[in-house]
Amino acid sequence: MTKVNVYVTLRESVVDPQGTAAQKALQNMGYEEVKSVRIGKLVELELDGTTTDIETRVDEMCKELLVNRVIEDYRFEIEEA
Repeated sequence: MTKVNVYVTLRESVVDPQGTAAQKALQNMGYEEVKSVRIGKLVELELDGTTTDIETRVDEMCKELLVNRVIEDYRFEIEEA
């Protein structure tokens, strides 16, 4: 069994209203050192297969369903479960 963590983030050119709201809230709470917040998502997968097959399949999954490639970027890490 292999565990894969897929990290999805908004592209730098895309405005992140959730991140902006979190930044303002943190600053209002006294964390003035916070200059920027970007919020993304984590997708955890558990898969069977060889590392080469898993890389190919996870890349396909991201492109076809898990990521909106117009506004999001992604990367993933593979580890043995």
